[in-house]
Amino acid sequence: MTRLTPAELEAARDRLVPDVAADGLRVLFCGINPGLMTAATGHHFARPGNRFWPVLHLSGFTPRLMKPSEQLELLSYGLGITNVVARASARADELSAEEYREGGRLLASRVTRLRPRWLAVVGVTAYRAAFDERRARVGPQERTIGDTRVWVLPNPSGLNAHWTAQTMAEEFGRLRVASED
Repeated sequence: MTRLTPAELEAARDRLVPDVAADGLRVLFCGINPGLMTAATGHHFARPGNRFWPVLHLSGFTPRLMKPSEQLELLSYGLGITNVVARASARADELSAEEYREGGRLLASRVTRLRPRWLAVVGVTAYRAAFDERRARVGPQERTIGDTRVWVLPNPSGLNAHWTAQTMAEEFGRLRVASED
C-alpha cells in the first residue's frame, strides 16, 4: 500500500465512502464512520492497525485474509459494509451526538431497503449513541429493523485494547454461526 502524506490524509476529511452493499446480504457490517485512510483510499477499514480484515478471516467469514482493496469480493460471501455516520474524520470523537442519532435513522432506512439478515454494528458505543440503547452490550440485540436482526460486535480499531484479535474473532464467529441458520 502506498504511504499517504499527512496532507493527503487531511484532504480526505469529510469525504464520503461508498457502501459495499447489495439487497439480501447475510450480514451487513457497520462501522462507526470512515477514517481518513479509508476516505483517502476508498477502501473500508483501510488503516493498517485496524483488525477488521484479519478478524473477518479468523472468524471464518472469509476463506482467506483479504486486503481492504478487495472489499467488493465480500459481496460474493453475502457480506457488506456501511457506516453509522457517512463523513470521514480522523477520530470517532469528532462526531456529534446529533450525527450519531441522524446516522442511526439513516442506517435504519438503509437496512429496511437492503434487508440483510443481520446488521452487525462494530462498536458498542456507536450503537448506543445511534439507537439510544444505553445499556446495550456486545452480542445479539433485542432490536430488529424490519426482519433484520442486530448484533453488536467489538470495535476492531487497534485502539480497542480490551479485545484481542482472537477474542474478537470468537465474537465474530458467534455471529457467523447465527447468520448461517
